[in-house]
Amino acid sequence: MRKAVVLVHGLWMGGWAMQGLRLLLSRQGYAATALEYRSMAQSLDEHARRLAARVAELPQPAAVHLVGHSLGGLVILRCLRTYGEQRIGRIVLLGTPVRACMAGLRMENLAAGERLLGSSRDIWRSLPEDYRPQCELGVIAGSRPWGLGSLVLRLPGTNDGVVRLEETEVAGMRDRIVLPVSHSGMLVSARVAHEVAAFLERGAFDHGGREAFDHDGRGAFDHDGRGHFDREGR
Repeated sequence: MRKAVVLVHGLWMGGWAMQGLRLLLSRQGYAATALEYRSMAQSLDEHARRLAARVAELPQPAAVHLVGHSLGGLVILRCLRTYGEQRIGRIVLLGTPVRACMAGLRMENLAAGERLLGSSRDIWRSLPEDYRPQCELGVIAGSRPWGLGSLVLRLPGTNDGVVRLEETEVAGMRDRIVLPVSHSGMLVSARVAHEVAAFLERGAFDHGGREAFDHDGRGAFDHDGRGHFDREGR
């Protein structure tokens, strides 16, 4: 039986955004499908319920891997916290702002913030997502600062144009890799797709042939509070 993978898109997108990654994983033998959900019209709990229903529909007894981009990663974490990790294999988060989202908070304060963010406004206000998964989880972050975030503020430090590197840290993550891609660009990057497949296969990224880093389960926000900002995104 082929290993199942469910791909979860981010804000303002649909399942179509994950099709490039889905095709590559399918060629490598995975039964990959993309979840559709209404990112601006419903709550994070509703998104999580939809993902749990999709996992439950897949044939038993195979484990199910999960890959989420941006908001999609938060959907995955909320789903696991609410419905448990039974049947879940490995998880990869792509540019997911787990700890905070400076760009999201700043957009909320724009005149068009309500139209831009919809129901997702409550998600950015309530971060961090503190759930610590027990299954193996890998994080891919971008370092090319091209994206909508750069239109509303200058993001400090390493970032992908929308999400800062510090914001992607997940307690207990097995591995993390930073690649020269933007927030949206990681969805069409062959290197990102290669690293996703590597982690799903063996629980570690390829790192260009180097060994995975040894992460102690603590993030920058846990060490000394670096990266904190007020609710206006400053």
